[in-house]
Amino acid sequence: MVNLSKKHPMVFVSPTPDNKWKVKATDSSRVDSIHEKKADAHERGRELAENKKAELVIQKRDGTIGEKDSFGPDPQKSKG
Repeated sequence: MVNLSKKHPMVFVSPTPDNKWKVKATDSSRVDSIHEKKADAHERGRELAENKKAELVIQKRDGTIGEKDSFGPDPQKSKG
């Protein structure tokens, strides 16, 4: 089985327990940044995902996925 997260990193914008927002890439062991506002975290996450050619995943306050955007190669091939 291929581990897509190694080949195609993902960037998550997630809520923190203290009502802030963190940005973290799956190919890094450290959090990239922490923000007071979700919009600021979203902006940084988009920037990071574009640089890494990664998929951006924006979570809602309850932890569910609210939005996704891809900046890298599509892992699914089209059925042309």
